[in-house]
Amino acid sequence: MEKATFAGGCFWCMVHPFDEQPGIHSVISGYTGGHTKNPTYEQVCSDTTGHYEAVQIEFDPEVYSYQKLLDIFWMQIDPTDPGGQFHDRGYSYKTAIFYHSPEQKKLAEESKERLAASGRFKKPIVTEILEAKEFYPAETYHQDYYKKQPLHYNQYRIGSGRAAFIENNWGNQR
Repeated sequence: MEKATFAGGCFWCMVHPFDEQPGIHSVISGYTGGHTKNPTYEQVCSDTTGHYEAVQIEFDPEVYSYQKLLDIFWMQIDPTDPGGQFHDRGYSYKTAIFYHSPEQKKLAEESKERLAASGRFKKPIVTEILEAKEFYPAETYHQDYYKKQPLHYNQYRIGSGRAAFIENNWGNQR
């Protein structure tokens, strides 16, 4: 098993696209990249801890490749927004790929370059590629939110602008 860690704005919306795919063992919502040990949701949202909301995926690379995870990641975010994602603003909602190995770093950089060269977006791709740091799972009520609160989750995806952005830029995706 390997780990992949992605920050794509609200972590609720980053679980479903990866969850229940073959070779995906787990998708955990949490916090990474900051300087506070064991931060709470309220601390992270205050933008004082340096953490991103993120998901950490445990996967079998023989069944589901890191490259495929990267492809899905890019299709869930606005990679040109330096201030957050959709209506969620602030440091904790910025996008980033946290690599766990030199190979992941190389693949992430290549995928970012391909996306930039594709011309799909008119603005520069600002998603950072950073070395993985300690990952802290979020509170229990945040885990698998799309399953626990499907109506609220779907309203949030639509109301935040995420669903329309994905549809407009990538077609019908999870």
